[in-house]
Amino acid sequence: MRIQDLPYQDPGVPDARSGPRFLWWLGRNQLGGQFKSLAWGLLHFTSVAGLPFCVGFAIEAVVDRSGARLALAGGLLALCGFAVALGDTFLHRTAVTNWITAAARVQQVLARKTAQLGSALTRRVAAGEVVAVSTGDVEKIGWFVEAVSRFTAAALTVVLVCVALVVYQPALGIVVAVGVPVLALAVLPLLPRATRRADVQREKAGRATELASDTVAGLRVLRGIGGEDLFLDRYRLASQEVRHAAVRSARMWALISGIQVLLPGLLMIAVVWHGVGLARDGRITVGELVTVYSAVMLLTYPLRHFDEIAMAYSFSRPSAKRAARVLSLERATDTEGSREAVAPSGDVYDPATGLLAPAGCLTAVVCGDPDAAGRLAERLGGHAPEKSTSVLVGGVPLDELPLDAARTAVLVQDKDPVLLSGTLREHFDVPASGEVTAEEALDAAQCGDVLEALAQGSLHAEDPLDARITERGRSLSGGQRQRLALARSLITDPEVLVLDEPTSAVDSHTEARVAQGIRSLRAGRTTVVFTSSPLLLDLAERVVLIRDGEVAAVGVHRELVHKEPQYRAVVTRETDEEAAMDSGPRGRKATLSDVLDELEEIEETA
Repeated sequence: MRIQDLPYQDPGVPDARSGPRFLWWLGRNQLGGQFKSLAWGLLHFTSVAGLPFCVGFAIEAVVDRSGARLALAGGLLALCGFAVALGDTFLHRTAVTNWITAAARVQQVLARKTAQLGSALTRRVAAGEVVAVSTGDVEKIGWFVEAVSRFTAAALTVVLVCVALVVYQPALGIVVAVGVPVLALAVLPLLPRATRRADVQREKAGRATELASDTVAGLRVLRGIGGEDLFLDRYRLASQEVRHAAVRSARMWALISGIQVLLPGLLMIAVVWHGVGLARDGRITVGELVTVYSAVMLLTYPLRHFDEIAMAYSFSRPSAKRAARVLSLERATDTEGSREAVAPSGDVYDPATGLLAPAGCLTAVVCGDPDAAGRLAERLGGHAPEKSTSVLVGGVPLDELPLDAARTAVLVQDKDPVLLSGTLREHFDVPASGEVTAEEALDAAQCGDVLEALAQGSLHAEDPLDARITERGRSLSGGQRQRLALARSLITDPEVLVLDEPTSAVDSHTEARVAQGIRSLRAGRTTVVFTSSPLLLDLAERVVLIRDGEVAAVGVHRELVHKEPQYRAVVTRETDEEAAMDSGPRGRKATLSDVLDELEEIEETA
């Protein structure tokens, strides 16, 4: 795989059962790149390790006054130098390619999972954790994947050099062959503690990232209530905790690095001391002593990769664990599906609550608990909890539909919709039936003032649809963002449209016009609106009260206001004392519906 071939046409199905299994899956999918990196790594490291033998051969030639052997040694040195440069160049190239392609694969599977889960992702995983996985964690995972081949090449080189030294000069080679494994394994007892400290650091960093993300997302609200200083102090505290954890982790890695420097030095001292004694006794030559000494000195270069792979694994393991946790999340329905990809039509029925939304009707759902309303809207969108009965659309369970067909059948607009940066035209470039134009959707959502504001802010946009929206629509008010998101949902014109509090951020006059626009544009289409607004409820053809997770009452708004105290308490925001006074007609507090009914009776009597 080459970098210019990215992105992958199919990144594959990750093994998300655990962090190590996920890392193994990544490595298994890059065997070609790993073998290339291993081959160039072997060329580079063995060429470096071959330099001492060439130097020793040259010294022997000088001692023996052999010009031919000295010239041969010079040629071998030049060849080794060329191989070192060539191997190092292509080792770096292939290793970086492995890193980038591994990171790209992780990002693609994360993006696919995000698209699959939709808004349900941030309900199951903190937004800060998703940000940490898709940014810093991706880099650390890629680092480990690209370090594996270099470590393997370094380990094989160390083994080859030890064997060569034993064959070349057994008296000193045995000392090296025994000492090098000790060097490589000496830091193993420290790795668990270093890994734990690295885990603590990554955990605290993830919390700090989550806090920063939440603070930035709610900065407008924080400024409105004067709470930015409070959150800034919280972030400072979290940042200091990350710093302290990073220092503790760095101390342990510094100790490991110090041991990696100290022990090779002790081995070189032992080799020189023993070699000098052997040279005095005439058992080895000066060239052999220089060869063994130089080989031990240069072995510290590949041995550094033992330290690197330990550090890379320690940092990538918690990152891979977090990535696997996100990737293991599943839509509660079968993503493959057992039916053809045809969007069903008909009544919407939720067996868990008993909610029925007849086809072609505007159904309003009233829940006393906003969180319960959000969970029910999520169920209607096909993101039901595991081992839960699926919602039926036209008698067809959503969990038997492929994801594309389920999304064509049902569209859920969250209560806090997100606007992406770009032009308004790009904002409305969404999969749609084509029967609803952008102008009709904008008119129904009462976006005239929004278009004017965008046109004034974009001097170079002749058409308001070409005006740019800033990141997350921060330049717009909450009501303007909400209406643009509603227009986007109306353009898609799905079989079933589920709106969760679509007018909670607009004034009552605009809300009344938006309610009428939704009813007119969605005439003959199934629409479910979660709301407690009397203006929307009065226009709904069917109103359902959900209480304690079940349908408590069904009717129309004016009927339920008169007959259902629980419904009236939610819609009119009555207190418990006020609700207790509503036991009879005379004790009931007058509502807008009561006034309208009395006026109609007066007109009929007159």
